[in-house]
Amino acid sequence: MPSMNELVRQHTDLGDTDLEWLHLLVSEWQLLSDLSFADLVLWLPTRDGAKYVSVAQMRPNTGPTSYQNDMVGHLVPRGRRPLLDAALDEGRIVREGDPEWREEVPVRVESIPVRREGRVLGVIARNTNLLTVRTPSRLELTYLQSASDLAQMIAAGSFPFPDQQVDMDAAPRVGDGLVRLDSDGIVTYASPNALSAYHRMGLAADLVGCHLGRTTAELAPSRGPVDEALAKVASGWAPREFEIEASDGVIQFRAIPLKPKGTRIGSLVLLRDVTELRRRERELITKDATIREIHHRVKNNLQTVAALLRLQARRMDSDQGREALQEAVRRVGSIAIVHETLSQTLDERVEFDEIADRVLAMVAEISPGTVTGRRSGRFGILDAEVATPLSMVLTEVLQNALEHGFRPGDTGTVEVSAVRGGTPREERLLVTVLDDGVGLPGDFDPHSSGNLGLQIVRTLVEGELGGAFDMVRVSPGGGTRVLLDIPVKSQK
Repeated sequence: MPSMNELVRQHTDLGDTDLEWLHLLVSEWQLLSDLSFADLVLWLPTRDGAKYVSVAQMRPNTGPTSYQNDMVGHLVPRGRRPLLDAALDEGRIVREGDPEWREEVPVRVESIPVRREGRVLGVIARNTNLLTVRTPSRLELTYLQSASDLAQMIAAGSFPFPDQQVDMDAAPRVGDGLVRLDSDGIVTYASPNALSAYHRMGLAADLVGCHLGRTTAELAPSRGPVDEALAKVASGWAPREFEIEASDGVIQFRAIPLKPKGTRIGSLVLLRDVTELRRRERELITKDATIREIHHRVKNNLQTVAALLRLQARRMDSDQGREALQEAVRRVGSIAIVHETLSQTLDERVEFDEIADRVLAMVAEISPGTVTGRRSGRFGILDAEVATPLSMVLTEVLQNALEHGFRPGDTGTVEVSAVRGGTPREERLLVTVLDDGVGLPGDFDPHSSGNLGLQIVRTLVEGELGGAFDMVRVSPGGGTRVLLDIPVKSQK
């Protein structure tokens, strides 16, 4: 399905500022759809004026849909839908006409002009499924009256509010709780959900007849200086979003002034009880902080262990024992690097390129000759369960290359390259460690031969990471290539 940007640029001459206005409208019109109990389709006249193209569609959460199929991208000749023509040409809301029948369902169609800075950019077709029509309740009448006021504001170009970008995924919705205010800020209607939210804040009476701003300010906790603007904001004098945290709950508010004829006649206040949501967020923040602190302490403990091993190595008389302890120091150090990185992130994932560079620099210090280490490609973001064993594998492979691939006084290069590929469901990380040292012995078998370090590599790669490991001679003249093929999760 083409995007709204593609359809607008392909079929119309509307500029970027007009397109931004349409995006702002579409980001808000779930509110109009839910209040109207109706589907909305945005139609724009084409470049030649001979047709209309539908560029966006919204279905209501509060009632049955009128369109079973997607309408975005449809083209309709001018003249086939007279209500669209009248709304576009006359710049007014058009409600005349008998219901249309669609698949044995009666549908009432209305057309709302979309105005911006005095120009009508297009028309919203509001389609109401009449199959379940019955005598409306007080709640439904309030919804419909509020929808009518918003429709008039759209036709006048005063809605949506150009200086307020609302995150509709996070903002309260119609069904979460709705309060209708008159021009003085007095509550004329409060939905059951809205009343329940105020009861949670401590209100013992009904909301109808109360001044919402003053009532809300009285219920808000008095910590520090009183926010004198709270009463005004809660009265809906300006489009605002805010939260109030009382002793027993947290309520999220959104105020929408209603000015269907240019003068404020009242306001809509949408509200939602987000007490449990905020409690879970605080728990997650606490959990994240605890996990980061654990990683930080593990890193410190590992560094302490490494320091003790270094101290013990200095006291060893045996060269072989000293080298074994130094290898242990590097292994512990590679794990500490991962935990240090994890202590600085918000989740159990790390950017492994930085870890690879630090491991490469750490291992390069043991080279008996003058060996240059470098990295190419990207490891990308890896889960901690992959990053920790991979850092140890990389340490062992590099240590093996530098210790056994080069003699004292040799110069050379060790390159670590990484490539991610495969499919999103089965992504793989291919790591190559290439050196130009003396190469492998002729009878060397990477799957059975080797020292403790290579045994650790085989165990971690094949057993823990579920990957494959191989070592091959580059050429008869020397050089060794280590290949690692490891399954990883997609970064997306």
